[in-house]
Amino acid sequence: MRLFIGAMVVSFSFGLSSSFVQAQQPANNQVAAMVEALRLAAPQTGKKDDGLYSEWQVQPGTVKAWSKFCLKKELSPTQFENNPATARQIISCITSRELNKQLQATKNNEIAAVTGVACWWMTGNYTGCNNGFTGTYVRKVVNFYQEQRSQTSKN
Repeated sequence: MRLFIGAMVVSFSFGLSSSFVQAQQPANNQVAAMVEALRLAAPQTGKKDDGLYSEWQVQPGTVKAWSKFCLKKELSPTQFENNPATARQIISCITSRELNKQLQATKNNEIAAVTGVACWWMTGNYTGCNNGFTGTYVRKVVNFYQEQRSQTSKN
């Protein structure tokens, strides 16, 4: 009987931990929707040489740090700009990381997590983007995200 109870506890704890981990990880369609929402909401400066790179309008120092984190090698902003597939891969990697953090912080509240990631994307902080330019930007990202998610749920 003792062995049976021990096996049940081990079995239960493994089941609990794996479902707990799954609940925290963003789904691929959530990451894809977030990546696309960030791309669609990216501020358009109207200048060709505005110092921002790719369709996501990423700063040069950020490109280097994110590529090193995601690819384990540093890319130049030009390399990032000239390879849209690699840029999307890096953006997906970072978005997945940040969305995961925010899903954990918000107890899996998807819209609150998206709001936090959008704020972080623009400011480096997860909160404080309620007004002005950043507030408008965050609302755009959330709206685009919801559109992307509704399109993927129809497919």
